[in-house]
Amino acid sequence: MAVHPHVVIVGAGIIGASIAWHLVRAGARVTVIDAAAPGGIATRNSWAWINASWGNPKPYFRLRVRAMQEWHRLGQDVSGIRVAWTGGLLWELPPEQLETFAAEHTAWGYRIHRVDRRAMQQIEPHLAAPPDFALHMPDEGSVEPLAAALALLDAARSLGATIIADTQVRRLSVSAGRVSGVETNTGRHTGDVVVVACGVDTPGLVATVGLNLAVTGSPALLVVTQPHARCLNGLVMSPEMQLRQTTEGRLVAATGFADTDPDADGAAEAAALIDAIRGMFVSGASITPNYHVIGSRPMPQDGFPVVGSVDAIPGLYVAVMHSGITLAPAIGRFVADELLTGQRDNLLAPYRPGRLVDVPPTA
Repeated sequence: MAVHPHVVIVGAGIIGASIAWHLVRAGARVTVIDAAAPGGIATRNSWAWINASWGNPKPYFRLRVRAMQEWHRLGQDVSGIRVAWTGGLLWELPPEQLETFAAEHTAWGYRIHRVDRRAMQQIEPHLAAPPDFALHMPDEGSVEPLAAALALLDAARSLGATIIADTQVRRLSVSAGRVSGVETNTGRHTGDVVVVACGVDTPGLVATVGLNLAVTGSPALLVVTQPHARCLNGLVMSPEMQLRQTTEGRLVAATGFADTDPDADGAAEAAALIDAIRGMFVSGASITPNYHVIGSRPMPQDGFPVVGSVDAIPGLYVAVMHSGITLAPAIGRFVADELLTGQRDNLLAPYRPGRLVDVPPTA
């Protein structure tokens, strides 16, 4: 690869933006192309929890902890990124699973405190009916996802990156057996390598060079309220929802969504979630909705990130994952290092695309 390669990145969400900034900062030429406005689709509809919490096997836990550390670095390096390290209360699991999670992650070095109802009311005094006990993770946080992605893109642009919005990438271009660029609705863009980081659209794009990537969309419902007086200090993860409050007072709630009706807009589920938010607080009756959206999160078949080159097709690099908000700064740093130096961080070892890519046999 060239000393200062030209990297074309498809996708201007948080992952593409982080990769772009890290690459251009290290001396690469970068072009970012997105079908919509900068900031991505899944990113702007994310609840934006930064964590290494429950459900993670140890190798993935270690990657997420590193990503949390990288968020602290990114907050210092990029103007406009503000992470709210508020900590969080979690009781969305059955009690026995909470205990198992706490014991396991504590042994791994993750800060977790078991708190009773009285302690919860000190942490979150406006909760109406906290459970008997929960877990408090003081090191977790959140970020405004769209603002963070735009800050990274602006910083990349200031260093010379080209950001092209509202331009549909129709297919990958192949020359002499390697990916050499992309074909868009406005023309062709060439590069030394193409990074595909366009979330749920990634499988469709890599299919244009004959690859079958086992990534699907996983729907989730996000509800945002009108600004409200401060009633939440940190994050809350309950059986009904995941909930946070923005600096301007908006409550942001996320929950799973059963996508059984392709015409469903989630209005009934959103109304029920607003009622649940009101019931969460001592004086929640005045909470009013602003909007809701059903977002589609990219979900690899085994649940873990897909990050790396595709051996069968030189010049192609894939970066798609759920938990993109948590992982973004680490992924950006690691991908830039790999593309520019050839060195791959050991934390990415389990997540090469080959495990989830089918390549049709040649004739």
